[in-house]
Amino acid sequence: MPESKPMVLTAAAVPDGCFITLSDNRLTAGNRQFRRTWRVAPNGLLYAESFHDAVGDLEWLLAASKQPAPTPSSEVALPEETRSATLRLLPKPSVVEADSVCAELTVAGKEGTLRYFLQVFPNCRGVRMRLTAEGSAGSVETAEAVSGDATPTGIETDPVRETGRKNAETDTLDALTLAPLHLRLTQIALQDQTDHHNELVFETEWLLHTCEKTLQLSGSLFYVEDVLTGAGLIFLKEAPLPYARPVPSAYDLQVRGLDRRVTFAGNGADATGEGYPFITLAYDGGKTGRIEAIQKYQRCLRPYGPARDGMLVSNTWGDRNRDERIAAAFMEKEIEAGARLGVDVIQIDDGWEVGATSNSVRAKDIGGVWEGYYAAWDNFWSVNPERFPHGLEPLIATARDKGMRFGLWFGPDSSGDFENWRRDADTILRLHRELGIDYIKIDGVKVRTKIGERHLRAFFDRVLNESDGNIVFDLDVTAEVRPAYFGMINVGPLFVENRYTDWRRYWPHQTLRCLWKLAPHVDPVRLRLEFLNHARNPEQYEGDPLAPSAYRSDYLFATVMFASPLGWFEVANLPESYFTDAAPLIAIWKAHREAIFSGTILPIGDAPDGVAWTGFASVASDKKSAYLLVFREASPTAKWQIDLPFLPGRTEVSTLAGDGSATLLQGQRLEVTIPESHRFLFVRVGLATAE
Repeated sequence: MPESKPMVLTAAAVPDGCFITLSDNRLTAGNRQFRRTWRVAPNGLLYAESFHDAVGDLEWLLAASKQPAPTPSSEVALPEETRSATLRLLPKPSVVEADSVCAELTVAGKEGTLRYFLQVFPNCRGVRMRLTAEGSAGSVETAEAVSGDATPTGIETDPVRETGRKNAETDTLDALTLAPLHLRLTQIALQDQTDHHNELVFETEWLLHTCEKTLQLSGSLFYVEDVLTGAGLIFLKEAPLPYARPVPSAYDLQVRGLDRRVTFAGNGADATGEGYPFITLAYDGGKTGRIEAIQKYQRCLRPYGPARDGMLVSNTWGDRNRDERIAAAFMEKEIEAGARLGVDVIQIDDGWEVGATSNSVRAKDIGGVWEGYYAAWDNFWSVNPERFPHGLEPLIATARDKGMRFGLWFGPDSSGDFENWRRDADTILRLHRELGIDYIKIDGVKVRTKIGERHLRAFFDRVLNESDGNIVFDLDVTAEVRPAYFGMINVGPLFVENRYTDWRRYWPHQTLRCLWKLAPHVDPVRLRLEFLNHARNPEQYEGDPLAPSAYRSDYLFATVMFASPLGWFEVANLPESYFTDAAPLIAIWKAHREAIFSGTILPIGDAPDGVAWTGFASVASDKKSAYLLVFREASPTAKWQIDLPFLPGRTEVSTLAGDGSATLLQGQRLEVTIPESHRFLFVRVGLATAE
């Protein structure tokens, strides 16, 4: 490879000394907390040489890797040739992202080019990367790598001598031989399509052993942690769930217990050669530190904005009247009731538009579609003049006067691999610029191909960039094939569930369980989760002690107030108890939610199951204070205790809402008393005196 000139890319405005350098065929990236180094081979492939965690003064690599990573998938093969490397500074990919240093390493030859995108955030210990390969027919030359395990025979032999067979590996993201010996590997398997699934998180754990057969695992998220120190690595692929990827991979993580060799794989590229972004992220502090690191990273891609995120959104669809009542007079009542309850965003679901979807009550008379909207009605996304003869402007103005914003439902046209994405973007931007619509629920998405995936991404990117990041998309993950939890992190919250009392599908403890189990992996402010009108359809739950009606309305709101809450009901149809019980809690939550969503949100207690003591802690970044939300489900005991190791020094407790009390015991232990089941306690704990 021709000798590259030293290049140092820095950003003076970015704290913690983020940098990306290319010098003497060494690519180095990091900040004050970590540093990663790769050797750039003559053919342009990268070989990991060092991953140093400065916080713990830990070198993660036992030795330089003999396997290149990332490498192209078989969709794009590169002939072997010598290539020259250049490095250039890039702007951040999205207006909604936090400040960072971004660069592109281009390694070009006569017959093929590799483009490595690199991004370093100030507060994360890892390099976000993406590989794009532009080549022709041929083969990618990779190092000779040790193969998988031989079939067990029962004859005892030296395992090192038995693994000499070699093969070539492609389609890698990262390849590391780890220094720590005693490692715990955790595979996080997530589930979407929540119309048909309720358990959404499955964790499988291995304590790695030298005799363990080579593991080949699927998923987007994996953890490897040193059991002796609590230091670990997070492997995150910003991709749809494995079943939903247009270009499948044989596996996403391969781990050899024998030599602790970890290969993160499957870049998801098609013939264009562009793979998914990914990151290998270091952390310390065991499980708590890992949760902090994964939440912090997601907040780099979409920083929490107190004036934009974590809002209480009401949506008319949850009472199952569909769009039958949608009209100006009905929405005037919704706005009035929403102001009483404390709603931030009044959102109309399907039914505000001229066209009719397959879900519309009008579909039986005029037909309805679930894609191909413009082919069915050229003006599909115009405001329905029969339902809103004066347009939406008067309603939006009324909501604004009462301190609320307005939102609408929208379905990007999936037909032709989202070939109408530009027109869809024009529609959303027009609604935003002319009417001030900032909140859009996205539904009906069907991502069938890589082209469709790119077009959908282009739709979101254009709208976000041209609205300066002010539009908030809720991405529905309830059905069909969609980007899900990590496919498009920066776009907005995830609309997680459709739950209805009409079909006996809503239980408060089940929604609480969903949040509790997702929170360690998906930033809770990214989760739009629902509470319903518990007075509807009591006959569906006759004799059920965990029926929605068994809980007061403030409890129902509390189950989702450490997420982005969704009032999944017609607000004007709520019983008065919601305004007397839930509205005061909503006001208290609003006074503290910026602090809640600025902290690390940890699940505490046991997983909700209807009879547990459970809840959440939001720990401030300085570790000097925290909010605790504790639920006593149908547990027979009235007292519960929790250790608070994240709070140093003497602490005091302030009760903010709920029933019962919290008392500090000796050391860092809190005792919570809640006299009645199906109740909660919301408290703040912090330093009593300056330390």
